[in-house]
Amino acid sequence: MADVVVLGAGIIGLTSALALQEAGAEVAVVAAEEPQDTVSAVAAAVWYPTRIDADPRVLGWGTRTFEVFSEEAGRGAPGVSMRPTRMIIRSGAEGRPWWAPAVPDFSADPGEWRFTVPAVEMVPYLAHLLDRFRGNGGTLTIRKVDRFEELDAPTVVNATGLGAAPLAGDDGLYPIRGQVVVVDNPGLTTSIRDEHHPLGPVYIHPRSSDVVLGGTFEVGDADRTIRAATAEAIIERTTQVEPRLAGARVRNQLVGLRPARHGGPRVEAQGRIIHAYGHSGAGMTLCWGTAEEVARLAR
Repeated sequence: MADVVVLGAGIIGLTSALALQEAGAEVAVVAAEEPQDTVSAVAAAVWYPTRIDADPRVLGWGTRTFEVFSEEAGRGAPGVSMRPTRMIIRSGAEGRPWWAPAVPDFSADPGEWRFTVPAVEMVPYLAHLLDRFRGNGGTLTIRKVDRFEELDAPTVVNATGLGAAPLAGDDGLYPIRGQVVVVDNPGLTTSIRDEHHPLGPVYIHPRSSDVVLGGTFEVGDADRTIRAATAEAIIERTTQVEPRLAGARVRNQLVGLRPARHGGPRVEAQGRIIHAYGHSGAGMTLCWGTAEEVARLAR
C-alpha cells in the first residue's frame, strides 16, 4: 500500500506527487483522467498569478515555483523556457504589483510593465513529470473517486480542482471559463498581455512552433463547447495588439475551466486529507511551491 495517494493528475497533483517522493514517501496517483486531458493541458502556462489576490502564502509559492522553473529551463527540461513579457497597462496603475518581488527583472514604465518569466508547454511537460514519477516507482490509476473513504492510504492529497466541490463539500469553488485559439507562430518571441483591452482580455503567448491567443475569463460558465464567435473576437483583438498575427493559420481551439475559489487556494491538512486545490488560472504559477507545502504538511 502506498504511503500517500494523490487524487488528480494535473499540474498540482503531479508536482505534489514528485515532491512527496523526494521526501521519501511511496506515492500513487489516482485520477479521473490522464494528464493530457486535464485543464492543466489547456493552459497557456506563462508564469503569472492570474485571478489570484495578494497573499503572502501565494507570493511564497509563486516565488518558489519561479525558481524551480528557472532552474529547469537552464537544464533544458521538456517544454520549459524563459519568456520575455510585455504587459500593457491601461487602468492607470503605476509602480510594482504585489507579485513583482518574485520576478528579478521586473520593470515598470508609463503604460507598460516588462519582465521575464517561465513559460511551459504543458503537454510535453506533464508527460515529463509523469515519466519522472513512474521512474521513481509511482503508479497512475485512472478511475473516478466519489468519496475519500474509498481510499485506505494513511494520507490522501486532494488535488482534484473543481472536482473538490462535491468531494470535499466546498461550495466556494467555481469555474472561470477560458477559451483560446492556437495559431502558427509568425516569428514572435515576446509574450504580450493586455487585460483591459477595450474589446476584451488579450494575451499572446508564443511557444516553440505556435502561439496561444486568448482569452476569456467567464466567471461561473462551465460550458466547454468551443464558440466560433468567441474565437473570431479573440483573433480580432489579439491581431490589433500584434499585427504580425494577421492571417496566421489556426491550428487548434481549446476550452478549459479554471478552478477558482472564494478565499483563494486551499492548501491545508484536514485529518489524513491534505487539500491542494482552488488555484484558479495560476496552477502552473504556484505548482512547485504548493507541492513543497503539501510535502511539509504530509510530514
